[in-house]
Amino acid sequence: MNLTPEFEYLIIGAGPAGLQLGYFLEKANRSYLILEAGDTPGTFFKKFPRHKRLISINKVYTGYDDPEINLRWDWNSLLSDSEEMRFKNYSREYFPHSEDLVRYLNDFADQFHLKVKYNCKVVRIAKKDKFMVIDSNDNVYSTARLIIATGFSKPYIPPIPGIELAENYTDVSIDPEDFTNQRVLIIGKGNSGFETADNLIGTAALLHIASPTPISMAWKTKYVGNLRAVNNNFLDTYQLKSQNGVLDTTINKIERQDGKYLVSFSYTHAYEEQEDLVYDRVIVCTGFRFDNSIFDESCKPELAINNRFPAQTSEWESTNVKGLYFVGVLMHVRDYKKKQSGFIHGFRYNIQALHHILKCKYYNQELPYQLIAPTPSNLTEVILKRVNQSSGLWQQTGFLCDLIVISNEGKQARYYQELPTDYVHDSELGEHTHYYIVTLEFGYDADKMPDPFAIERIHRDNADNASHSAFIHPIIRRFCGDRLICEHHIIEDLAAEWKEDVHIKPLLEFLRNQLNRQLSIIPVS
Repeated sequence: MNLTPEFEYLIIGAGPAGLQLGYFLEKANRSYLILEAGDTPGTFFKKFPRHKRLISINKVYTGYDDPEINLRWDWNSLLSDSEEMRFKNYSREYFPHSEDLVRYLNDFADQFHLKVKYNCKVVRIAKKDKFMVIDSNDNVYSTARLIIATGFSKPYIPPIPGIELAENYTDVSIDPEDFTNQRVLIIGKGNSGFETADNLIGTAALLHIASPTPISMAWKTKYVGNLRAVNNNFLDTYQLKSQNGVLDTTINKIERQDGKYLVSFSYTHAYEEQEDLVYDRVIVCTGFRFDNSIFDESCKPELAINNRFPAQTSEWESTNVKGLYFVGVLMHVRDYKKKQSGFIHGFRYNIQALHHILKCKYYNQELPYQLIAPTPSNLTEVILKRVNQSSGLWQQTGFLCDLIVISNEGKQARYYQELPTDYVHDSELGEHTHYYIVTLEFGYDADKMPDPFAIERIHRDNADNASHSAFIHPIIRRFCGDRLICEHHIIEDLAAEWKEDVHIKPLLEFLRNQLNRQLSIIPVS
């Protein structure tokens, strides 16, 4: 074995998440190394998505000049202090090509001189006092803090008898001519399933997309991982009688008979009706999962959500292995199918917050904050500036928050930006007796959402009923310890700009009342 010097941090994976954390560690002059199995950054995106079109938007023209605001509609850039390293400089396409992302990630690593070791495949991880990481060339790396940025590297295979007979999204042909006049079953109603189906509409004789649960549309749930409009042309062919179908069904088994696939179904919405159908091809498009096979028993992380994710604390640390952290897609266990931690435009802010948390935890550095005078007018001004500008609060609605801690004497306020809401409540920050959490949130839970294109909205001047706002809007909540004292909603705005009297005056009055209430209970010395 070849022993290498010990590092403060080892990061496994040079995808977007590994590079993003590497950027922050490089700026902080930490001792770190990124280990990458491929020969360049972003190896995953050389193959996926299979049809090469990203569903992460790249809106170049927004009408704003502020780089921070523009990140609200730039879902591919990593955070940095360089305007040159924005993804708009690599593609003008709204839904860009995956090869442009690979090119961007390569340049990002070079631009900031990130310490990456390529062609370094990790085969085993163990832990005694330190983590010991062993690669395929028998090199051994040691570190006190190990960061896993590998993403989902293993296909998720549902437990269906005979599923091993089917083809998988990872390697099935993407040439439509290979499916000419064939009957095709696609298992999985996510974007990969519909991406595959859309590619085959012109050549397949029949296409069925199946899973036990109905389709979740992103334009209804506000979750970008659900089915996106760019991939749903197939739905027209289903509703307009073009031989294709969407099946809500349990697949009981898959068999091979006479060169065909015999698939047994139990339908969800037809009184458990059962039926056997014959197909020429069956393709599994059920996503990916975390692969924990490289960990030995000394540090094997507990898993969550059908064993697809490593279980994590609100600091994104393994729940059972100290010093083991996860970044990127793997952070999504904390907001699975609710917010955007599974995507660059969500986890880039998570990683920035994690870096601050690590500095606080291991280097005794305070989380960054701004000191402001806790007057109603000052607080109102700072809050409105943040909700009108912040991209992190905009992308990670409710998951990330700004925190305002009022001192016990009421003489100063500390303003923290873009912390995980759960972390605030779990940490010492949540023990203060007077603090506010500022978030941007939608007004409806997804499961209570009416027709998203026919919502009865409140009048734009009806600030007294701002809590009934359906669209994204700011919410300010006051806490005492873990107890919610009260909350204030700023009424929604079509342009998401909260700059008018109807936004300013009610917030000013709310803060005046809350601060006066605190002052009235402070004992006079």
